Amino acid sequence: MTPELWRAKKIVDSTLHPDTGQPVFLPFRMSCFVISNLVVTAGMLTPGLKTTGTLLWQISNQSLNVAINSANANKSTPLSTSSLAKSYFLAVSASCSVALGLNALVPRLRRFSPGAKTILTRLVPFAAVASAGALNVFLMRGEEIRRGIDVFPSLSPSQKADLAKEGNDVKSLGKSKKAATIAVAETALSRVLNATPIMVLPPLILVRLQSTKWLKRRPRLVLPVNLGLILATSIFALPLALGAFPQRQVIQARKLEKEIANQVDGEGMVEFNRGI
Repeated sequence: MTPELWRAKKIVDSTLHPDTGQPVFLPFRMSCFVISNLVVTAGMLTPGLKTTGTLLWQISNQSLNVAINSANANKSTPLSTSSLAKSYFLAVSASCSVALGLNALVPRLRRFSPGAKTILTRLVPFAAVASAGALNVFLMRGEEIRRGIDVFPSLSPSQKADLAKEGNDVKSLGKSKKAATIAVAETALSRVLNATPIMVLPPLILVRLQSTKWLKRRPRLVLPVNLGLILATSIFALPLALGAFPQRQVIQARKLEKEIANQVDGEGMVEFNRGI
């Protein structure tokens, strides 16, 4: 594959949805996630947030999560508008409850020193984001688990090229609930893997920096330093989280429903779009 063709492939893969072939709205593409998520994450990790600020930033974060999960989900099983709205309100309620609950709990922990309480308070957004983020994926894509997603035979590049020359598409072997469960679970886990370094490292580093004379003399630099830490962590964390599980998942047909396995010979492989 030539460098030009490889570059074109990367642009197509990062722009078009693999199920529909349509462009994903730019702010909700994973290639734009670092920028889209930067302001929201910085808001949630702002030191000394009050109740109103906590609620607004958690709502903003879950709104962005819903949009990204919906835009990048497996489209072989569409989600109704009513289910989308229900999932959104449940995810927002979960994240706000965790954030407000932990913010109220941490000051009451008598056995911890003030410094430890400060660190725990800074980690409250991580607990809210990680738990609600995983829940958000299951809520947004629960219809896939209930109805199943399309599974396709795993073909070699040459076989796919032959079908393309003939003007034929790879036909679905049917819908699999087991494949959908794997896809949704891996996507939820990747969200936690992505949130962990982004929501843990910057606040811990910032706590340490705020204790230095340099930053104490320059309190106006707290926000740009916070943004820089989040940006640097996000650039490294996102590729690792997305790379933990392939978007196009390949699995042995015998691990899925009999209706799927019976259409594939022996230890044959099938594939499906996990979504991201």
